[in-house]
Amino acid sequence: MTVQLSTLLAQSGNRKDDRTGAISVPIYQTASFGHPALGQSTGFDYSRTSNPTRLALEETLAAADGGVKGFAFASGLAAIDAVLHLFRSGDRIIVTEDPYGGTVRLFEKVFRPLGIDAIYVDTSELKAVEEALKYPGVKGIFVETPTNPLLKIADIRGISALAKPRNILTIVDNTFLTPVFQKPLVLGADIAVYSATKYLSGHNDVVAGAVVVGTTELAERIGFYQNAIGAILGPQDSWLVIRGLKTLPLRLHKQQENAQRIASWLSTHPRVRLVRYPGLAQHPGRDILTRENIGFGSMISFEVDAASRVAKILSGVKVFLFAESLGGVESLITYPAVQTHTDLDPIVRNRLGINDRLLRLSVGIEDVNDLISDLEAVL
Repeated sequence: MTVQLSTLLAQSGNRKDDRTGAISVPIYQTASFGHPALGQSTGFDYSRTSNPTRLALEETLAAADGGVKGFAFASGLAAIDAVLHLFRSGDRIIVTEDPYGGTVRLFEKVFRPLGIDAIYVDTSELKAVEEALKYPGVKGIFVETPTNPLLKIADIRGISALAKPRNILTIVDNTFLTPVFQKPLVLGADIAVYSATKYLSGHNDVVAGAVVVGTTELAERIGFYQNAIGAILGPQDSWLVIRGLKTLPLRLHKQQENAQRIASWLSTHPRVRLVRYPGLAQHPGRDILTRENIGFGSMISFEVDAASRVAKILSGVKVFLFAESLGGVESLITYPAVQTHTDLDPIVRNRLGINDRLLRLSVGIEDVNDLISDLEAVL
């Protein structure tokens, strides 16, 4: 029987303990597993390789994204690190030019010295991606969509169509929209990656990452690196992510509803110069999301009219929390230029639009009128 995604997620981890009938998957807090006899195994030997709690999460992740196999890691960056181990010295990867700062740090400070070069382009422009494919040695395209924090939208289907005939891997960071609003593998991508710290877990109480792949060949390779490097997610944290997945659709729809209201309100405020939110009619790339029947998410970035206002806004909010991260039930406000994107060269930051007037909102599930009143007071 095929069930809808909300049903799949609500029952994630269920029916995993036939002996006791436990509704919630048990936390198998063990490093090792006993063998019935020489040459026999229960299917579990050592928790770095596999653990029943983590496996329950990984099976749910794969099913949610329509993938062959899912993998849970200790963080989103650990997940990306495992994927980048698919490449070799001399390879080039086309990368979204305005991704999360930690992603840039990984490419520039870890993998470029190993001989894997990133070519940064505006992946919201399909023509720019096509031009970059002319570089010799391109073996992958790493797309973040919507981007963090500028919320640019990439045409995953179009990029994948360019990559596949050239045997180039398409990797999509789907952290902002999750499988509820966007399924990269269904749109043609080969790999989806997540910071599961964010929406997938949804309660700001766990750090985790995830990879979902579309082929058995990729599953074998990522599985090898997960086991060989060992940056796996522990059983307790796996259980927390499973718990978060159960309410993911409910949370995302409420957060999106709140974000739409807030973005529309900000667009009319005299002290706000620019609002970036995919749900606004004027947002570039909104047509792609609409065409693919993809949700808009709940991330907003906006520019105030003067950088001198920023400090008072950050110290004055009472409902929003001034903190890094995103995707939890609590609404957060962040200053990307000095927090999430400090690893970007200042000249590049300003060229992209990550300037000293830009603030980013992660909209939660609170009463939207409280959130708007909070912003109104500080603006």
